[in-house]
Amino acid sequence: MNGPAILVNQVEAYHQWKKELIRQISRYRLWLQDNDLYSDDVSERIRRGVELLVEDELTIAFVGEFSRGKTELINALFFAEYGQRMLPSEAGRTTMCPTELFFDRATGSNYLQLLPIETREGDLSLQELRRHPEHWTRHELNEDDPDAMRTVLGEVARVRSVSPQEARRYGFSEGMLEADRDNPGQVLIPAWRSARISIRHPLFERGLRILDTPGLNALGSEPELTVSLLPSAHAILFLLSADTGVTASDMAVWKEHIDTDDADHRAGRFAVLNKIDSLWDELRPEREVQQSIDRVRHTTATQLGLRDDEVIPISAKQGLTAKAHNDNTLLDRSELPGLEQLLIDRILRQKEELITQSLINDLLGMLQNSQAAMQARLLSLEEERQACSGQAVDREALRRLADRAQTDYDFYYRKLITLRSSRRLMQSQGDILMNMVSESRFNAHAAAVRQMMGKSWTSAGMSQAMDHFFELLESDLQNLLAEGRLAERMVEAIYRRYNEDTRARHLEPIPLRAGRHVIAIRELRKRATRFRRAPGNLLREQKWLIRRFFQVMVTEARTLHERVRRDVERWPGEALLPIMQFSMEQKQLLEHQVRRIRDMARSDQDSKAERERLGNTIADLRRQLELADAMQRQIRRPAPTLSQQKVVNISGIA
Repeated sequence: MNGPAILVNQVEAYHQWKKELIRQISRYRLWLQDNDLYSDDVSERIRRGVELLVEDELTIAFVGEFSRGKTELINALFFAEYGQRMLPSEAGRTTMCPTELFFDRATGSNYLQLLPIETREGDLSLQELRRHPEHWTRHELNEDDPDAMRTVLGEVARVRSVSPQEARRYGFSEGMLEADRDNPGQVLIPAWRSARISIRHPLFERGLRILDTPGLNALGSEPELTVSLLPSAHAILFLLSADTGVTASDMAVWKEHIDTDDADHRAGRFAVLNKIDSLWDELRPEREVQQSIDRVRHTTATQLGLRDDEVIPISAKQGLTAKAHNDNTLLDRSELPGLEQLLIDRILRQKEELITQSLINDLLGMLQNSQAAMQARLLSLEEERQACSGQAVDREALRRLADRAQTDYDFYYRKLITLRSSRRLMQSQGDILMNMVSESRFNAHAAAVRQMMGKSWTSAGMSQAMDHFFELLESDLQNLLAEGRLAERMVEAIYRRYNEDTRARHLEPIPLRAGRHVIAIRELRKRATRFRRAPGNLLREQKWLIRRFFQVMVTEARTLHERVRRDVERWPGEALLPIMQFSMEQKQLLEHQVRRIRDMARSDQDSKAERERLGNTIADLRRQLELADAMQRQIRRPAPTLSQQKVVNISGIA
């Protein structure tokens, strides 16, 4: 296929890197089993690591006013191999509803799902409606028939003619809608509230998701977009037109929905200055044309508060044409490859860093624990072989080794008993933490606020009730943070005593990290403030406003709350895992050692036979350590876009 080769190749490299990590994790699991170092706790940590890699996705949101070329750019980036515009991107308003593009890896099927605009009158949020396929209209897509597929996808742009009153009922601002020229007094609204397109594509199969958003009116009338979907995107591409620059409506989209105080698009927010072909002029030298583009780029960056290199000039139309016709000269001039390179450099790199921080460091720490236990086993075997170095087996030396190993075994056995007791104590502490963020507590807050809103007859009263909801949640999380710090100090004391007793300096506790949830709730509270201050919401009737607040804000808060509960529920069992794993591995190895030495002391074999047997065991153990070293090297190999870094650096690993 002709497609975006640069982007496809790099995403494929990213996918292969994750596959290799999954392979190494599987090797580590088998290695632990082969060496009798496996446990349920370790199994659970490994399972979650594999899930993180398998379910990993990358979301890019395309945002901008109407007619800025968002859908044309999506066609150019992902559908050029069809030789035609698969998504409707002709002049005028085309994508009328928020559209998600992805590949349904669970079913492996191509389809278009459309959610009727009438569902806005119901009580279910977009998030909840995704779990109810019966509310969606579904069309199958035949990728072998591009013309038929293009016709079906054109349904995304369908509109309905309704009265201004009905448009307001669905949440639209009448002044921002097109009048229906065929039906005077009527206005045009999208027929669909949301569209989901599952289509087989190399990038979508690898976990890429695209969110194509309509203009300012749709963003304002579907607050779940700006409260949940846009903030969760890894990157935002803000589309502008080079022939108009930053218009007032462009700036409104930027300020109200992208460049907000609570925005956290870690991979970046970029302005894409589309339609630079409008500045091309065959009668002017190429150098002057480029200077014109550079001036518009610099002006745009200044207006949006971005760096010049965060404004990417392109021509999506010419890029699509170039790819469809295999015209590399035109493709270079369209500057589309520069945008693809940006997606690689900034967005994929951020994902790689996240996996490195959240998974690889943890995995390397576990592997280091296992290697330390195996090294201790190797030393004991060398001592046993020393006891067999003479003409006869030094059975007295073996008994001393057995006694010492038994003492060490008893030590780690007692440590495990103490740690299990500490874990039960941690579970009790976890119950206290869970009560602070329980589902019933959240439901009680929501019910109390719904009652307050129902009794409020003024805008001020409604705003106060909404704000009170977030005050209750933040108060709970602050209490969780305070209680969590006490629990973390208790865990730190356990580790400190353990490390002093065992000299295992590399073992560190797993923190609760509750502070990030407080930040998330505060960010949502800021978005809720913008929601309630929006003029269109302030003028709504009470019943409508309550329903929308619960559909959007309370639903998103519930999602965040569930995330907190999962972390809090898991942490008490995880906090002591590193030292429990280390103790368990040491105990199991020492148990084998005691049994082996006592068998040697009772054996009638001569020292030569014992040396030979020990030599074979030591050689096998060294091979196991070499396997562990090889796994570590593979795991520490840098991700594709981080290849300039030699190793993954973590504390305690050289």
